[in-house]
This record gives sequence, C-alpha cells and structure tokens, in this order.
Amino acid sequence: MISRLVSVLFAAGAIFAAAPAAAQFAKSEDAVNYRQSAMFLQAQHFGRVAAMANGRVPFDAAAAAANAELVATISKLPWAGFAAGTEGGKAKPEIWKEQAKFKELSDKLQANTEKLAVVAKGGNLDAIKAQVAATGETCKSCHDAYRNR
Repeated sequence: MISRLVSVLFAAGAIFAAAPAAAQFAKSEDAVNYRQSAMFLQAQHFGRVAAMANGRVPFDAAAAAANAELVATISKLPWAGFAAGTEGGKAKPEIWKEQAKFKELSDKLQANTEKLAVVAKGGNLDAIKAQVAATGETCKSCHDAYRNR
C-alpha cells in the first residue's frame, strides 16, 4: 500500500517536473502556429459576442455568455508561443525587444476578457457593448504595436 502510494506520488511529481519541458516547442514555426491558432479561435468567439453587441446578429444572452467564457479561457493561451527564438509569422520583432510592454498588454487583454465573461453572464446588452468596446480596444492597441498586417 505504501509502495503504491510512493509510486503514484513519484509519477505525479515526474509529470509536474516535465510540464515546463512539454511547454516548449520543437521548432519556432510550431510556436508561431500555436499562437496564431489560439488568436484565430479567440477572434472567432470574440467576433460572435461583438456581432451581438453591434447589432449585426440578434442578441442571445446564453450564446454571448458561452462565447465570452471561451474568449476568457483562450486569452490565456497564445503567450506561450512568444518565447525567445520564436520570432516570425505576423509578429513584429518589437515583441522580443519590448517584453515588459508586451506582457502588460497581454495581461490587460486577459483582464478585459475576464471582465467580458463576467458581464456577459449578467446578460445586460448595454454592459456587454461597453466591455466589448474596451476589450476590442485592447486587442487593437496590441495589434497596432506588435502585429504585421
């Protein structure tokens, strides 16, 4: 019984110790593909909420809340794909020169998407419109500074 517990604990420890290594990408283009895929998914779900906020599609509170929750979750993903040595894609080189500013904008995006998820759960279209605008402005400011068109 004790040896089984020790084995389980050892296996769990090995998994946690290997996690940082698993987060690395084999090739820089893997990181580019990862971050672009995460941004694409984020844009798709944000776009659904924004379309409701802008009146392009009928407002559906449940769909807005579900999509906003996904946006908040996905907003945590792309940043692992911006590690040193992963330059390329649509990302400007300034990302790797201005890490503190880039991190500040990524943190701001994550905070705004969390607010969007909370607001969307409330179902108030006017509040959603305001938070969509704030979140969209954060996206734009980062893209203006760090994304090649």
